[in-house]
Amino acid sequence: MKPLQDIQFSMLDLVAVREGGTVADALAIAVRTAQHAESLGFCRYWLAEHHNMPGIASSATAVLVGHIAGKTRSIRVGSGGIMLPNHAPLVVAEAFGTLAELYPGRIDLGLGRAPGTDQATMRALRRDRPESEADFPRAVSELQQLLGPPAPGQRIVATPGAGTQVPIWLLGSSLFSARLAAERGLPYAFASHFAPRQLLPALELYRSLFRPSGVLAAPYAIIGVPVIAAPDDAEAHYLASSTYQRVLGILSGDRRCLPPPVEGFREQLHPQQRAAIDDFLAAAVIGGPDRVAAGFASLAEATGADEFMLVSDVFDPALRLRSLDIAARARGA
Repeated sequence: MKPLQDIQFSMLDLVAVREGGTVADALAIAVRTAQHAESLGFCRYWLAEHHNMPGIASSATAVLVGHIAGKTRSIRVGSGGIMLPNHAPLVVAEAFGTLAELYPGRIDLGLGRAPGTDQATMRALRRDRPESEADFPRAVSELQQLLGPPAPGQRIVATPGAGTQVPIWLLGSSLFSARLAAERGLPYAFASHFAPRQLLPALELYRSLFRPSGVLAAPYAIIGVPVIAAPDDAEAHYLASSTYQRVLGILSGDRRCLPPPVEGFREQLHPQQRAAIDDFLAAAVIGGPDRVAAGFASLAEATGADEFMLVSDVFDPALRLRSLDIAARARGA
């Protein structure tokens, strides 16, 4: 297990639209948050592709990656992730190749295979194109080729893209991508911020099957960690009620904007609702500084993760930045 101080901290932003706010507000908050994460020494800032969700403003992920990279100086910026079945690999290679030329050494390309949306929107994105289990590995191979140096006689060359070697990460919430990342010798990020059940089996599989590659000599794993930190436990749980409401909305198919916190919200819920929230947020770290430090240490010991990708859905943007401050101090405690 790495000491907590040696684990990199990064951030995943879903660019939440808040109740009473606008998409423009959400995008401006994302910029300020990325700049703050950079000031705290975070390694990377990722944005996730979702569609047809009124409460999430990160659907045009590559556009937003470029915007955030242009407003920061050194932090890596990337996708967490691009949902590859929604896109032709050539288009992804050209978009991220362009970003890599604009911001050399700062762009990551995280790839997922989920739709990132509902079934109707998935059909609108993919135009009813049938998909098999072999499609995702094949598309990853195509992307690797397009971002690598062109081979003699190669007929299709991504311009920009070819030769940029944009780092590819495989993302997942099941064992499928863990196995593929291990076989390809690629870094792996597990979506434990919303699907923690298979976290430990996926990490074990990834590490046990890992084959060194030209891009990675040893396995490297990121885990998603929901974090709500405050000066004391009571305030943290009050602020977390925004996340609790969002989780219940996700589970019921009600993808509304991020709501403000509600005093005593959790206590008003049916025990089954509380159990569902606890299951969804099993990897979450919520509390004051001492509880946050203990939570991080426990996750580090249980998972051996190389990096924590923090997700912090706090309604008040200023208190979200404060949450990141407390988390950063807890890491160095």
